[in-house]
Amino acid sequence: MKRHIYKSGMLALFAGILLTSCDPEIDAPSASAGELDLTKYVAVGNSLTAGYQDRGLYREAQLASYPALLAMQFEQAGGGEFVQPLFGTDEASGSGYLRIDRFENGRPVMVPVPGQAFREGTTLPGGPALTKYTDPVQNLGIPGISVLASASPQYGAINPYFERLLEPGEVGSKTYVQEVIESQPTFFSVWLGNNDVLGYATAGGEPTSPFDNLTDRNVFGSIYNTIIDGLTTGGAEGVLMTIADVTAVPFFTTVPYNALALERQEQVDQLNAAYGSGALGFSFQLGANPLIVRDPSAPAGLRQIKPTELVLLTALDSISGRGYGSARPLPDRFFLDESELQMIAEHTTAYNEIIRKAASDNSLALFDANAFFDSIKGGFVFDQVTYAPVFVSGNLFSLDGIHPTPRGYAILANEMIKTINAEYNANIPTVDVSQYRAVLFP
Repeated sequence: MKRHIYKSGMLALFAGILLTSCDPEIDAPSASAGELDLTKYVAVGNSLTAGYQDRGLYREAQLASYPALLAMQFEQAGGGEFVQPLFGTDEASGSGYLRIDRFENGRPVMVPVPGQAFREGTTLPGGPALTKYTDPVQNLGIPGISVLASASPQYGAINPYFERLLEPGEVGSKTYVQEVIESQPTFFSVWLGNNDVLGYATAGGEPTSPFDNLTDRNVFGSIYNTIIDGLTTGGAEGVLMTIADVTAVPFFTTVPYNALALERQEQVDQLNAAYGSGALGFSFQLGANPLIVRDPSAPAGLRQIKPTELVLLTALDSISGRGYGSARPLPDRFFLDESELQMIAEHTTAYNEIIRKAASDNSLALFDANAFFDSIKGGFVFDQVTYAPVFVSGNLFSLDGIHPTPRGYAILANEMIKTINAEYNANIPTVDVSQYRAVLFP
């Protein structure tokens, strides 16, 4: 298959110098790689690395992936070409994605854009097979992959995004760890581990696949360090990223715990009667009320959700259109209770300790994504534009409520560049964030 090479082009030269000016000229520092060899940059990671957004992977999203943006800036400091497994222009919608069709009562109505990159007649356990791209690539971002899955030979026969990059004889026998180690970069980035907690979280603590469960900490450490050891064997430098608090993104924060809005006394009376008029330890009133959720340990197997627990974005349609959370208790797969949130927090902390130690032991740069996302929970203003981790309107997150918009990826790329510059005495220029879009409105 023809290789698609992502290049930014040469910088334009000044046409001339104004000799009539007597003002002193101040030259900006020229771009420099510092201590780095950027000849071959390889990006290791999951959906965030691939550029996934709007619940899909498509050409525009790939071109705005943070590795593509980093490579564009690296080129200005002497970096080499960067090859991505781009979907062709005739299959630009890739695996398909979401777009906003219209707004109803202030809520966005989203519709799917069909994918164009499927192989007819071939379906994997993880979904329809995608068109093959078996030439060597440097963006090894695989949507859905976890550290645990990266060491499984069978994973290439499960995940369509990984299967797409493998030769037919490698499917079901070659691990992602092997693919990464064979890449032999001079500089690399690694953002892995999010899915070792995210799969569990997005399933409401009820994962259906062993790859979506919380990964044992010792197993995580062993596999992660194998990857880093393999990448650094030839002396390559790199940047590692910690795992952000996955429950802080709009997928988990958009639907409030008290989303049961009762506007008429008749509604209040009906629900109070249906639930025993206080016999179960709770009652209803006019206004906002906590949702009713299933809990096997509670009286009658149900209760009101607590303010400290989180409702998933996937519950929104069931709450608004099917009576869940009121007349019908919300199933466990639609919310995270306190014990599940505690386990997510504990595993995230443990994984990040492993990542930090790997960076320290190998003298690698470390972008603390966890600290960065924590610092922007209240939002921020950049170039007179407001950004916040808010669904649709916050400019940072795409329509799936988990992955960034192109502008969000640009902001992340700049934070990574700052980290790389500080660690390796480099002067890699940052990305012009204004050149990348946020959520598209109809």
